[in-house]
Amino acid sequence: MKIIDLFAGCGGLSLGFIKDNHKIIGAVEFDPSIANTYKLNHPEVNVIVDDIKNIDKSELFKFGDADLIIGGPPCQGFSMAGARIRNGFIDDPRNYLFKHYFNVVKAVKPKAFIMENVKGITTMQNGEIFKEILKIFTDSKLLDGETYTINYKLVKAVEFGVPQKRERMIIIGTLKSDYNFDELWNKTKEDIKKDIPSFFDKVTVRDAIGNLGETSDDGNIKNPKPITEYEKYLSSKSDVIANHIKTNHSEKAVFRMKQVQAGENYEVLDEKINSVHSGAYGRLSWDEPSQTITTRFDTPAGGRFIHPESDRTLSPREAARLQSFPDDFVFYGNKTSICKQIGNAVPPKISYFLSRLIDNILEEGK
Repeated sequence: MKIIDLFAGCGGLSLGFIKDNHKIIGAVEFDPSIANTYKLNHPEVNVIVDDIKNIDKSELFKFGDADLIIGGPPCQGFSMAGARIRNGFIDDPRNYLFKHYFNVVKAVKPKAFIMENVKGITTMQNGEIFKEILKIFTDSKLLDGETYTINYKLVKAVEFGVPQKRERMIIIGTLKSDYNFDELWNKTKEDIKKDIPSFFDKVTVRDAIGNLGETSDDGNIKNPKPITEYEKYLSSKSDVIANHIKTNHSEKAVFRMKQVQAGENYEVLDEKINSVHSGAYGRLSWDEPSQTITTRFDTPAGGRFIHPESDRTLSPREAARLQSFPDDFVFYGNKTSICKQIGNAVPPKISYFLSRLIDNILEEGK
């Protein structure tokens, strides 16, 4: 299967499809630093560092180029302000990222597409945004006579063997309509269980990062022996694992972290903390999944990101493990870029499930 990845990031969504032996023929990422991580981990992929607006206008991707388009246009700018006029939603400048995603789908006419987005997309502006998105992909006039059958599900990462309480909306569109989506969803789970019996098992923070040990100054550590099934699933044959480097916290931050026990947060501190995040200065518990890994996992004020034992926040490698990135996937760039790469990624275990699901959908009835 040939695939185009739009809004590719460092390649979390691509990774599952590559693991399932599919070919990414093009990946589009606007940020050069993030695109560099994609390139260095997947040198066989044509990574295009550009704004999707330019990709759309240049007509780089043409009819029949790909069987599948994947990616999630950021929803921050979505607006229904212009939706009352014809094509108003899609022509509203604030919805331009979605518009260009749609235009690439329209031009290529893949057999299927996958859109990944935040859980809250279904309730934005009283649900009107979500309804409009679904309507656009089933409008034969906008799609030059074609229509997509749309299915969607709220995906909880913990139910896919990812040690993290992350929830994302997955929207899948297919040109074919003669299949039962829920039956194939369940069939895909059973298929994977036969191949990887532990795939959907609940995974804790300890299961995920317990063997990593202390960080190093350059982030490189000797590859530890995997103990749990999850560690074995992510393990690398390399002698060294990269990106296990700690953030240098201020003395005040370390003092605060020392006061917080597993499962607690800023509320146990003697001083008032000015943070917009309810989980600020939260310490992870060994025997539970982590909270959602965000782009601020290196900051104690950013959420529940303090290591279960050490007085520091998670290292990039620990955060990557909690996102289900394999140990041989290396993140490049400065600290801010690496945090964005990991925090914004689709967990590769989820993308692997989606790859197997699309396989089943497209094979159904052949």
